[in-house]
Order: sequence, then structure tokens, then C-alpha cells
Amino acid sequence: MRALICALLLAVLSGCAALDRTPPTAVHQPMSARPQVAMQMVPANGAIYQPTHTRPLFEDRRARLVGDTLTINLVERNTAQKASNASASRESSMSGGITSINKLPLKGLAGLGVEAGADSDFSGEGAAAANNLFTGTITVTVIEVYPNGNLLVSGEKQVAINQGNEFIRFSGVVNPATVTTSNTVQSTQVADARIEYKGSGYINDNQVMGWLQRFFVALLPF
Repeated sequence: MRALICALLLAVLSGCAALDRTPPTAVHQPMSARPQVAMQMVPANGAIYQPTHTRPLFEDRRARLVGDTLTINLVERNTAQKASNASASRESSMSGGITSINKLPLKGLAGLGVEAGADSDFSGEGAAAANNLFTGTITVTVIEVYPNGNLLVSGEKQVAINQGNEFIRFSGVVNPATVTTSNTVQSTQVADARIEYKGSGYINDNQVMGWLQRFFVALLPF
């Protein structure tokens, strides 16, 4: 009885902890990075030119260094359809008999006939369709600069709504040539893009099958 009570308490505590857990992610890590610190910090002297400033005065502000931010316009729209059908049939028959037996034992078998046949038919049909639409904006951070100049970006937007949290995550490789002067880029121009929209809280947990129910579903053969 004591073991059963302990197990129930652990289940309740784990359920309470699950309400505030952060859903797992598959986007590139880390999801943020600090700018690289200069080797030698020189105090500001009040002039327009600062030795520690990493960018020329007349250079645009497009992201190109670790720690820079970049705005992603999410314009994902994917449509897919698939249909297939198959059919097969097979038929066979066999017949035989004993017409007459003269001057041989077992002549009572004369006139015996044997017939056998088999018939097989199969048909199958399947169809699948998907239509996904995802729009919005999210600002990400450059976490790595590749040798060819491409930028690996990653970021997260978290929104708390009543008793739950919504997580929007994005990561991918950006070609600096596709970044506009307003420091934005379309999500369709990002390579190896990973987009996630997940939630946490008791509302999201109630939409997921319980672990014990999943256990029995996995064991049932029908």
C-alpha cells in the first residue's frame, strides 16, 4: 500500500511539473548568441570614429556577424496530394477422373472424378492530401558564420496566453545576398529551415494521449 501511494504521488508531481515544461525542439542550437567581444576594450573618446566599432560609418545594418539579429518573414504554404490504386486477380482450375478399370483390383473406383479450383482477387486504393499555411514574423539571431559567408540563424518567440505558453521557433541557413536593406528575408529563401509552433500548459496536455493509454495501445494487436 505504501508503494502504491508513493507511485501515485510521483505521478501527480510529474503531472504538475509537466504543465510548465518547455516542449522539446529540433531547431539549431543555441537559439541565441552574444556578439563577439573585442580583444581590447578602448573607452569612448567622444569622437564619431570609435576604434572598437565593428562597422564602418556608411555601411548598412544588414546582419553579417555573430550576435546580429535578422527578421524572418514566415510565408510557408505547402500543398501535397497523392493517390494510388492497385488490383490483381488470379484463377486456376484442375479436373481429373478414372474412366474404367478392367482386370485390376479396385475396379469400384471406375467413374470417379476429381475437380479443384482456386480463385484470388485483390484490389487496393489510397489517397492522401495535405495543405499547410504558416504566416507571421520572427526575429532570429546569427549564431554562426560559415566560411563562405552564409549565416546560421536561430531564434524563439514565446507568448503566454492565459494558462498556456505558445512557442514559435525558427532556424536555418541564410545567404546574405537574399537579405534586404531592411534586414529581412523570406522563409522560403532559407536553407535547412526548421519551423516549429508548439504549446505548453494544461490545455495542450489534455490533447495528448496519456502514457498508460499509449502503453496499452502499443500492446493491443487489434
